[in-house]
Amino acid sequence: MMLPDEILEEIYQIREEHAKAFNYDPELILADCLERQKQFEKEWKGKIKFIKTPLKRRKEN
Repeated sequence: MMLPDEILEEIYQIREEHAKAFNYDPELILADCLERQKQFEKEWKGKIKFIKTPLKRRKEN
């Protein structure tokens, strides 16, 4: 039996509240997430480096 993970429970609660605020409409939830991402990038532009190119994969033998 797994013990409850407080951090995951908090994430689930926040996610549930966010979905409820948009009446569980996936298009509205996604639109809000994209808008929040744009705002974050504007606020942090030049302060942190975003990875714009995919990481190189290791060669497998």
